Amino acid sequence: MLKRNVRALVLLSGGLDSILAVKLLLEQGIEVEAVNFRTNFCGPSKARPAAEQLGVPLREVDIREDFLAVLKNPKHGYGAGLNPCIDCHALMLKKAGEIMKKEGFDLVATGEVLGERPMSQHKKALEIVEKEAGLEGYLLRPLSAKLLAETVPEKEGLVDREKLLGISGRSRQPQMALAKKYGIGKYPSPAGGCALTQEGFAGRLKKIMDFKSDFSTHDLDLCRIGRHFFENGFWLVLGRNETENEILKNLAEKNDAVLELKDIPSPVALLKDRPNEEIISRAKELILEFSPKAKGEKTDFLTSYF
Repeated sequence: MLKRNVRALVLLSGGLDSILAVKLLLEQGIEVEAVNFRTNFCGPSKARPAAEQLGVPLREVDIREDFLAVLKNPKHGYGAGLNPCIDCHALMLKKAGEIMKKEGFDLVATGEVLGERPMSQHKKALEIVEKEAGLEGYLLRPLSAKLLAETVPEKEGLVDREKLLGISGRSRQPQMALAKKYGIGKYPSPAGGCALTQEGFAGRLKKIMDFKSDFSTHDLDLCRIGRHFFENGFWLVLGRNETENEILKNLAEKNDAVLELKDIPSPVALLKDRPNEEIISRAKELILEFSPKAKGEKTDFLTSYF
C-alpha cells in the first residue's frame, strides 16, 4: 500500500518499452502523467495514441532549439552516425526534471532497458544521464529497476520495488509477453533508431553541417527530404515525388528560390540563400535530368523568389 498519492512523470515515446513503464506504475496506483519531447527527429505521433490507450494525460514539449545545440556539439560524442544519444537523453531528462521539481512530481520514469541500446543504455550511460539531468535518486527505470540502484521513492516506500522488473538485453520477448499479459494489442514495431543513426541520412547531414556552420532546425527539416546538391558554394534540393515537392515549396524561406517546369510534371528545386544565375541554370539542368516526361518537349520554367 502506498503511503500517499504518488505522482510520476513518465517519458513516453509511444514504443512498447515506455508503454510498459507506464503500465507498471499504474498497476501500483501511482498517478502518471506522460511527457513527449519533440526534436526534428522524434515527436508525439506515436505517443498520442499510446497515451490514449493507457488513459493518461500527455504533455508535449518542443525542445528543437535545445537539441540543435546538442547536435552541433555533443559532450559525449556521436554514435555510429550523427546520433548524440547520451546527450539527447540527458537533455530530455533534464527538461523532465525541471518539470518534476516545479510541479511537485515525486519521480521521473522512462522505459529504458539496461543493455538494449549499445550507446545509451549500458549502465555507465544510464548513470551519466541521471547525473547530468540532476535526477540522481529520482529517475526510475521500471523495466530494469531490480538491476539498478534503488531510487529514493523506492526507499521511501512510494514505489514498491518488488513489483518492478529486472529486464536486460536486446531481446524483446519479455516485453512482448508483458504486452500480452496486459492486453496491449497495439504498439509500434521496434525501430532501428532515429534518422541520425542511418548511414545515408547521417552522411547527408554531415555535408550540410560542413557546408553551413550556422545550420538551423529549419535546415534539419529540409535535410530529411529530397536529393541534395552542393555546388559552387550553393545548396539546392530536388523533390523526389509530389509530396516532397509540396513540402519544399512550404520550406522556402526569405532569399530562397523555387523552380519547376511549367505544365510538365517535374521535381521542384529549392535553392537556398540568394542563388545566382549560374546555380539557377544548374538547377534547371537537374530538373530536366530527373523529368522523363520533358524529353523532347518544349520546356518553360516557373521561378518564385522569396
